[in-house]
Amino acid sequence: MKTVDVCLPVYKPGKDLEKLLYRLCRQSYPVNCIRIVNTDMEYWKDDFLKEPRRFGIPVELQHIAKEEFDHGGTRDLMARSSGADVVLFMTQDAYPQDDQLIAQLVKALEDGQVAAAYARQLPRPGCKALERQNRIFNYPGVSLQKSRKDRERLGIKTYFCSNVCAMYDRRIYEELRGFPSHTIFNEDMIFAHRVIEAGFSIAYVAEARVFHSHNYTLSQYFQRSFDMAVSQAQHPEVFQDVSSEKEGMRLVKAVLKSLIRRGRPWEIFPFGLQCISKYAGYFFGKKYERLPKFLVMYFTDNKNFWKNA
Repeated sequence: MKTVDVCLPVYKPGKDLEKLLYRLCRQSYPVNCIRIVNTDMEYWKDDFLKEPRRFGIPVELQHIAKEEFDHGGTRDLMARSSGADVVLFMTQDAYPQDDQLIAQLVKALEDGQVAAAYARQLPRPGCKALERQNRIFNYPGVSLQKSRKDRERLGIKTYFCSNVCAMYDRRIYEELRGFPSHTIFNEDMIFAHRVIEAGFSIAYVAEARVFHSHNYTLSQYFQRSFDMAVSQAQHPEVFQDVSSEKEGMRLVKAVLKSLIRRGRPWEIFPFGLQCISKYAGYFFGKKYERLPKFLVMYFTDNKNFWKNA
């Protein structure tokens, strides 16, 4: 049986973290250790750990300052401090649907060619209809194993992997140098590119399910798309030969067809506004080097990244 460490970077934790830890402690596959890096100690409460303590699951807790957090670097340090066979990364706002999440991901990694496996993300209760459509498009109900031979067919989706809930073979992870440091976004896809180029595979495991979704505002869509495009511009070795725009158009067509098929044409207008916000953020993010610093700071959702740039 493989040993599993769960790695959780958290910031301003609350009820979501409590729910996540509650369900992690009740997984059918045992957790070896829960490793938590908390940003800003003032928001932390020791009561968050009552469930792991109740179940006797060891917890390694570290507090860092906000300016120390790095999307890739912080996660990389967590993985390298683990001695487990596999590491499971999750975010504090996702939680397992059932007690089989870890078991299903471990099962996928039993194939020696699979270096990473990520879960299906289901819309949370209260999720808006358009965000629900995004989840359905990006996380379908059929599992998939992706390798280098799929690049022509899948394009950028070949490298898609989400650290909202993703498990990694720690030995392969270290061999491939892990997540890059000083990344604004997309540390999971950048590492996934290394996985694919090294001849390994990535598994999308539809049977491993977490609840995770957001009801973003238009400005939040803009900021996230801006940061995503910045990460793509800074890593041309990953993204220059695959098109995000093409995948974006596939999403637009799929959502429009769904809205028309379900008789909800009034949702086309707000969906159009979402698309405009996302594309505008993406457009400016791709050209961030030409923008004055004050605009970059206004557009980004990750101001600490630029302060440390």
